[in-house]
Amino acid sequence: MRFDIITLFPELFGPLLTSGITRRAYESGLVDVRLWNPRDHAEGNYRRVDDRSFGGGPGMVMLAEPLFKCLTAIRADRQETTPAPLVLFSPVGQVLQHAAVAQWSSSAGAVLLCGRYEGVDQRFIDQYVDQQISLGDFVLSGGEIAAMALLDAVARLQPGVLNDEGSHQLDSFNPALDGLLDSPHYTRPEVWQNHAVPAALMSGHHAHIERWRREQSLRLTALHRPELLEQARLSGKLSRLDEGFLKQVKASTPATDSDTVSKKL
Repeated sequence: MRFDIITLFPELFGPLLTSGITRRAYESGLVDVRLWNPRDHAEGNYRRVDDRSFGGGPGMVMLAEPLFKCLTAIRADRQETTPAPLVLFSPVGQVLQHAAVAQWSSSAGAVLLCGRYEGVDQRFIDQYVDQQISLGDFVLSGGEIAAMALLDAVARLQPGVLNDEGSHQLDSFNPALDGLLDSPHYTRPEVWQNHAVPAALMSGHHAHIERWRREQSLRLTALHRPELLEQARLSGKLSRLDEGFLKQVKASTPATDSDTVSKKL
């Protein structure tokens, strides 16, 4: 797959593409990332890519023409029969979740537009942007961090990138966990600052270990992300054993916390 990144700061992507375990995806070409600076397609001695907003107000707006010329160059370079979608990272977009990441990980890629300043001229958005994505209800200085988040999430799902190819299947939000949160993890030493590893994990009994992990997943999800638990319930993913455990969680939850989860358990 190929991702073309339109960014005024291509140097920000250097560490992402050359560091950590996901660099395998980029170095091997499993995830082909190409960086495009719209300033290279701007006119004039100053290669201007932004201007003041009509109607006044603070900040600058990215000009439509350099973005259009940059996109045109990308389309010509990709030489696709079906143009890859142009994605803008924006507060109006759908919040990025695991299901969307999984879809992107098996796609042919996209053109990712990283906005800056007060945003992008709306006429360019209306004419050329196919999809908008948000990381959440907060504002970043630009779309580069959001683009890197998508690239990293997609890269780690590619075959051969992680040391254990099945490890991502047990990540939080994954269908293998019925969309719930992952259970806690422990490593050596067995006792640290007078706190021991849970006995179930030391038992060597695989069925007991799996049940302990399932129950911890249920407990964490009930306490911290009850809406995920409700989605699993509506999808028929919770067993009678799961529901019985959740009743125990509810009964043992302090009053200050039970108000938060009582409607979901």
